[in-house]
Amino acid sequence: MSRTFVGARLRQLRTERGLSQAALAKTLEISASYLNQIEHDVRPLTVPVLLRISEVFGVDTTFFSNQDDTRLIAELREVALDEDMGIDADAQEIADMVSSHPSLAKAMVNMHRRYRNTTAQLAAATEDRFNDGSGSGSITMPHEEVRDYFYQRQNYIHDLDTAAEELTARLRFHRGDIAEGIMRRLENLHDVQIVRRIDLGENVLHRYDPETRVLEISPALSGGQQVFKFATELAYLECDHLLRQLVDEGNFTSDEARSLAMLGLANYFAAATVLPYGQFHEKAEDFRYDIERLSAFYSISYETICHRLSTLQRPRQRGVPWSFVRVDRAGNMSKRQSATGFHFSSSGGTCPLWNVYETFAYPGKLMTQIAQMPDGRNYLWVARTVERRAQRYGQPGKTFAIGLGCELRHAPRVVYADGLDLGGGAATPIGAGCRVCERMNCPQRAFPPLGKELDINEHRSSVSPYMIR
Repeated sequence: MSRTFVGARLRQLRTERGLSQAALAKTLEISASYLNQIEHDVRPLTVPVLLRISEVFGVDTTFFSNQDDTRLIAELREVALDEDMGIDADAQEIADMVSSHPSLAKAMVNMHRRYRNTTAQLAAATEDRFNDGSGSGSITMPHEEVRDYFYQRQNYIHDLDTAAEELTARLRFHRGDIAEGIMRRLENLHDVQIVRRIDLGENVLHRYDPETRVLEISPALSGGQQVFKFATELAYLECDHLLRQLVDEGNFTSDEARSLAMLGLANYFAAATVLPYGQFHEKAEDFRYDIERLSAFYSISYETICHRLSTLQRPRQRGVPWSFVRVDRAGNMSKRQSATGFHFSSSGGTCPLWNVYETFAYPGKLMTQIAQMPDGRNYLWVARTVERRAQRYGQPGKTFAIGLGCELRHAPRVVYADGLDLGGGAATPIGAGCRVCERMNCPQRAFPPLGKELDINEHRSSVSPYMIR
């Protein structure tokens, strides 16, 4: 490694863990004076010390790479482009701030998010008073809070993952079959009565009553889906204290966000139980992340396999760091998780050149794409549609596109990279959305970029409908 100065980031990690310089120096087996010099960028970080830091803090070594500030830089740029904020900073100034003061940059992003929430609440309250005089409008962004919670942890919750893996080991030791083991544990240990009903009501697939301990499940769910629902309810019954502790650590701003976080963590536990980390990581590496092959091996849906692949970030046993996304035909992004620096814009929408949207024209066909973001970083994206059929005549089904992407440097580990030009020369230029995208000559641009002055000439035409002065 060339001379790498990481003082601000190392200091950030140490203070977040509540460690003194002396305590961290002892753990890293270096002198306190040497650590002090690293934190003040007097001396660069060496490879042996970097590896020990990565092991101690459970972060990837790329945490200290300037290139991996991608998402924070993009978020701070959105803040700067907001006309209400009145910030005049160019791209280099923003990148320098993120590199030197990452904690301050995160604080600015969070303040901007709260500002937007407050503005939305005031607008809703005003609209309510205008409509019915109640003035009780309230708009929060719980999904965004929960997504950030998982993102800050690289989409990996160690305590929950290991608890699920230990449970799986016990179940397999006693019964062998994990699905049968989960059902019997619910019935025998927790006195849960499992009832299969054809009709649970409109759009209801499963329902559990804590008072009567009756768990109703729809036969419309596949065997794998039923086991996942059983494992989710098992999470509430066996790990309630741990779930609440993890939610408390999130400092969520509303009860809705806390409830959504509880559900997200329970679903995480379910996936970690059905697809235990050690075995699943081994199979993923052996199969070179072949999603269909993993889906067939575990009898688990394509979407669940993709979601679990995006969580393989255990220290000393890391998988490929994937970003996971689920979108519908209208471009609504209903799920998004990332173990990478890939940035999903909160205000810029989505990019029509991204292959995730092209899959709707080829239902069921797996499509690959090498895509380049405006910062020059290349990604390998794998996308395919999944369908959820209607339960009865006249009821609409659901079709989603599932996307899984990783930085191109990880592509040789993935079967989908075979035969592709990994040099990046044929990469498709994409962006985080038209309102924040820097690509001025994009023929698909739908909106002018924020913070830019238009160059309008009625006697000139161009490929892009919005020319910038």
